[in-house]
Amino acid sequence: MATHYRPARTTDTTWHRSALSVAVACTLLMGGLPAQAAQAPATGTAVAGVSLNIPAQQLRQALLAFSQQTGQNVMLDGNLDAGLRSTAVVGVYAPEQALRALLQGSGYGFARTDATTVYLKPLPASGPGSLQLDETTINANQGNDDAAQAISQGYQGKPASSTTRMGLNAKEVPQAITTVTRDQLDDFKLNSVKDALRSAPSVTVEQFETDRTAFTSRGFTIDNFEYDGMGMPFSSGVLLGDQDMAEFEQVDILHGANGLMSGAGNPSATVNFVRKRPTQTFQAQIDSSVGSWDNRRLGFDVSGPLTDSGNVRGRFIYAHDKGNSYLDRYSHETNVIAGLLAFDLSEADTLTVGFSQQNSDSNGSSWGALPMTDYAGNPVHYSSRSSSTAQPWTYWNIHTQRAFVEHTHAFDNGWHSTLTVSGMNQHQDTRMFYAIPASADTAYAYINRTTSTEHQVLGELQVGGPFSLFGREHELTLGANYGRSHHDETGHYKDASGYEIVSLADALAGRVVQPAMNYTDSLNTQLFTDRQKSLYAGARFSLADDLHWIAGARMLSADSDGMGYGVPHDGHVHGKVTPYTGLVYDLTPQWSLYASWTQIFKPQYSRGTDGALLAPLEGKSMEAGVKGSLLGDKLNVTAAVFKTDQQNVAVASGQISGGQYLYDTLDYKSHGVELEASGEALPGLEVAGGYTYVRIDNDDGERARKYVPQHSLRGSLTYRLPGMPQARVGTRVQWQSGVELDTSSTVRQNAYALVDLMASYDIDEHWSTSLNLNNVTDRKYLLSLYQAAGYTNYGAPRNVTASVTWKY
Repeated sequence: MATHYRPARTTDTTWHRSALSVAVACTLLMGGLPAQAAQAPATGTAVAGVSLNIPAQQLRQALLAFSQQTGQNVMLDGNLDAGLRSTAVVGVYAPEQALRALLQGSGYGFARTDATTVYLKPLPASGPGSLQLDETTINANQGNDDAAQAISQGYQGKPASSTTRMGLNAKEVPQAITTVTRDQLDDFKLNSVKDALRSAPSVTVEQFETDRTAFTSRGFTIDNFEYDGMGMPFSSGVLLGDQDMAEFEQVDILHGANGLMSGAGNPSATVNFVRKRPTQTFQAQIDSSVGSWDNRRLGFDVSGPLTDSGNVRGRFIYAHDKGNSYLDRYSHETNVIAGLLAFDLSEADTLTVGFSQQNSDSNGSSWGALPMTDYAGNPVHYSSRSSSTAQPWTYWNIHTQRAFVEHTHAFDNGWHSTLTVSGMNQHQDTRMFYAIPASADTAYAYINRTTSTEHQVLGELQVGGPFSLFGREHELTLGANYGRSHHDETGHYKDASGYEIVSLADALAGRVVQPAMNYTDSLNTQLFTDRQKSLYAGARFSLADDLHWIAGARMLSADSDGMGYGVPHDGHVHGKVTPYTGLVYDLTPQWSLYASWTQIFKPQYSRGTDGALLAPLEGKSMEAGVKGSLLGDKLNVTAAVFKTDQQNVAVASGQISGGQYLYDTLDYKSHGVELEASGEALPGLEVAGGYTYVRIDNDDGERARKYVPQHSLRGSLTYRLPGMPQARVGTRVQWQSGVELDTSSTVRQNAYALVDLMASYDIDEHWSTSLNLNNVTDRKYLLSLYQAAGYTNYGAPRNVTASVTWKY
């Protein structure tokens, strides 16, 4: 007996639209509706296309999604093998074209009974069962719509155009690129940026305190974090608090220096958070989970058209995450709300507006962490990994609001433009405690209350498109951007010294009494403004059918004024040009060789031991590699070698002034190898991971920055069971070689591996459940040896999370 799947009725569609309208209205009433550009309707094409978003899954479920999204009825054979899987179909397709893609390799074709109904029929063994899809994807504003270009399927990442610039895909960029996809985030419950980047090959997460984290790649600090390609560097390259991943579709990491691609030249990597976008079809998802240490999470995501024509679309996202910790006295609560609206002003113009707010509140926060050496420099070993110097009255609250407006326009000649303006407002309120051993039984306790506000405004105009020269077609991108950041901070202490002597045992037990903190002066305040302006141009020249040359440059001006901790916060750089060049040679349609070279120049806003801002980071970076696509373009592989020379690299001095770390500068050379793979290695087997080797030497040729592991391996995989396609199992492995403190070889973390396990089960087409077990071997390890002073915490012991998800 045939099973008849029917699309949603008109009344259902009306209800969906009404439900979404109510959610969007609620967002506006609660303080602002975020908006993000969505896929614009197809223009300039003769194909009657439908916008589809059907991930790879069980074939029966994919055909149901096809019916719902196209309005086409599909008559299914009751004997259809439950183990059959579909490929992903994402983009704008003619319905029959999409259906051929879904049935590819299944042994079935289809025929019509009428204009809206098709039925499946088995193909003969010699029939055209392996029909190949002619992928004519129709996208307005092509090259500028992240929603169209950054929908990664499974673990096979597709970087957003805001990451690569110039409308290039990953294969066309002469640098390595990693994408942590939404499927990876969901499978392993990577709900924070720290968790997400721990899964990224070549990135090391240096969480040296409860609420301050640094990130390194290729041996150097990452301080360029962007939102859809827009952003200014974090101060000192340190993330304060955390960044929840609820509002993002994926995270792209562009390896190496990025003088042309994204902002000022950065020798390590650029991390781009790609926002979720409103969709042209209705969809909704509710996630709930509970875990160890009373952790609880609830997430809500609804998206779809707000008008009958679909020219207005919206998305509403909410997440609540709260719980305690394995660390003594530490707890957290994070609340995220985001809204996005996309308006098709015409066939060529899309306007997107958005607002998001994240409140990150933590109690029992530590300033500094456990001292790894005593007052005499001898190693200290702690019996419990939950040990903490945080006090019951310490906290770190960070409230961040972000808003943006984006306009994209598609010209008739293939050119396009994007104008984006974004703003950020962040307020911090902290009460912190820092214990430094003074004797065998006592410690210097630095106790501080700090409040600060930071405002950022960013704007960028980019235009690009094809041009003809010497009988060939090439691509050109031009752009200009401006950024301004204003920072106002005041710290309060007990007195001018900033510290008192306390019992070290009391500090570890949380028994230190909170003193009155009424003293402040100019040495404990900051009030300054940083500005950056730049012009850039880049071109991709087709020297031959299989050889492409990318060349460009960015001219940067930056200036600062104000005061910071009693000294002038001033720096001026005008008209500094950073060139970039690269070659890509296509060996075959599946394999390419590449090489790139760029200068490095990046203003630094960290403070030196003399109180002044550090001199700009300068140098050069080179990279060469091979990129390939295997198994019918289902698996991407990359192998890269790199070499970097840098001057004026910021190095933590171990000194603190006004609650801020002070830095020295040194010169370094680094080189290494990166290997990476992502995608579907076998039917139902998704993999993502890679190996990294990096060595950093100082001017004397000796190994330096020993807190960076020389060897590291990151890998995630999931497998859908052939005999039970509703079930998936998976694992995530993180391994790194031994590291040690730069200032003392007696403080060392030996090589270690962390193993996580996951299992999920699709109860039906809407409901699913999953179980995640992290650090299954209960490995005891130090989170980081990044700080020269030698303060860190232990990593989390074995823990578990159980989840239930509803999707429509």
